[in-house]
Amino acid sequence: MPYKEKPVERKYFPIGLVAKDLGVAPSLIRFWEKRFPEIKPKKNKNGKRLYTNKEIERIHLIFNLVKEKGYTLNGARAHLSNHENEGTDTDMIKVIDTLTDLKKSLLDLKDKL
Repeated sequence: MPYKEKPVERKYFPIGLVAKDLGVAPSLIRFWEKRFPEIKPKKNKNGKRLYTNKEIERIHLIFNLVKEKGYTLNGARAHLSNHENEGTDTDMIKVIDTLTDLKKSLLDLKDKL
């Protein structure tokens, strides 16, 4: 039986990957880090920020609230604190991603008509 490598699951992600995933500049994520106490990345020996999956989920949620729904930073912070115990961030992100994909599909279909 041939050896099969297991895929390596990362525990920490650098700010560049997180920013690229969202399509924003790393400076925006650093800015949000100052404004949202939930985002506390670890830093390696060189001072580079490393984010966990949970922090990345929180950043995605902040992105959705601020960039897509038009919340102010104070409004997003209030929303996060008011809805802290309602489901997990992962569930909310999955719903948001599904709805975003659906919206894109509908807009593409509309353009074809």
